Amino acid sequence: MAVQPPAADRRIVIENVAIATVDARDTEYARGHVVLLGNTIESVGDGPAPAWLDNVARRINGEGHLLTPGLVNTHHHFYQWITRGLAQDHILFDWLVALYPTWARIDEDLVHAATQGSAAALLKSGCTTASDHHYVFPRGGGDVLGSSVAGVQELGLRFTALRGSMDRSRKDGGLPPDHAVEDTDEILAASESAVDKWHDASFGSMLQVAIAPCSPFSVSTELMRQSAELARRKGVRLHTHGSETAEEEEFCKQLFGMGPTDYFESTGWLGEDVWMAHCVHMNDSDIAKFAETGTGVAHCPSSNARLAAGIARVPDMLRAGVPVGLGVDGTASNESGELGTELRNALLINRLHGRPDALTVRQALRLGTMGGARVLGRQAEIGSIEAGKLADLALWKIDGVLHSSIADPVAALVLGALPPLAALFVNGNAVVEHGRLTTVDEDRIALAAARAARDLAARG
Repeated sequence: MAVQPPAADRRIVIENVAIATVDARDTEYARGHVVLLGNTIESVGDGPAPAWLDNVARRINGEGHLLTPGLVNTHHHFYQWITRGLAQDHILFDWLVALYPTWARIDEDLVHAATQGSAAALLKSGCTTASDHHYVFPRGGGDVLGSSVAGVQELGLRFTALRGSMDRSRKDGGLPPDHAVEDTDEILAASESAVDKWHDASFGSMLQVAIAPCSPFSVSTELMRQSAELARRKGVRLHTHGSETAEEEEFCKQLFGMGPTDYFESTGWLGEDVWMAHCVHMNDSDIAKFAETGTGVAHCPSSNARLAAGIARVPDMLRAGVPVGLGVDGTASNESGELGTELRNALLINRLHGRPDALTVRQALRLGTMGGARVLGRQAEIGSIEAGKLADLALWKIDGVLHSSIADPVAALVLGALPPLAALFVNGNAVVEHGRLTTVDEDRIALAAARAARDLAARG
């Protein structure tokens, strides 16, 4: 059952707290307050909250804490939660070949358990909005996308379900095994059905849908073109993997006679309604095209490092004006499954370009909040702490032994160990309290995920 929104007249007050609003001016308060009214932010400012407030259901003393917008995850594969720790020393193509046969055996029950494990890890690391790119639909596996939606709703995570797809198998020159792909017309019909059934475009929506063919090496050109046409007819966003590895670039040149960005342009896949995962191997022309068209990027630093894919040119993208957010990616290539740790990893990995100011701590926080909100097309609703926006907030404890001597609260979050999460609010509901989920029994989720992993392994 989905978590219900709070009463419209109920207020929660958080005060005496350090606040990083991540608004357009990067406003911060050393000791400020935020008032939540129902599922929105009523006010934010310096000093204590107004004394006249009524219907205050809860007051939180934020002494020793940092309040930030909830983090936004722009790329994930929830089903991979039950295939973690495999193919540990592979590059992307070899890793996919090793794991596709296992993934082709998933079903709706396994996906439900994996989804809840993935969503739990995200919430416990400060993430309030996530997108999940699901592209494996085995025949006889049941309603795997519906199972994923139901699993997320039970935990209370704001969600964008990406109806993924693959129609280019090995016999057509792709990587997936033949039995792991779908028919093109079947994919398009299922994608439209998912939009009609679940997509809610209203302000404050807890569930949206985007159309997301998997990648150039697993999807036909015809499916790419028709998916773009379908998404624009239905008014939803588009997502896929792009420029992740040098091998992918060579694949595109051999198969299409051009690199990934030019290929995407030729199929109608550049625009403000599109975002790509990874974008590691981008030249100056690629970055310029993304900036000119407003095409977004999901930067996944830990997964790129795990698969030895390389370092995305995030500082150059930001300077050019490309929308960039953070992503965990699937937990078969980022076993931690946490989004909060990606703030630190993004900063550190991008400084390996040899520039100590390649990313600042505040730029890293912006990537994980407003950057992600823009990539998902929800910057008017989430991503910053401003009056009228949705009450999606993370309250981090930074006065403990691991953080108390760090001079800057934002540096404590980004450069230090991931702080304990005192509370996480999604849509005005506290879904995490003192590091524990409030909507479900997380120990039950852990047991179910372990059983699902064993079950899937035994099917081999």
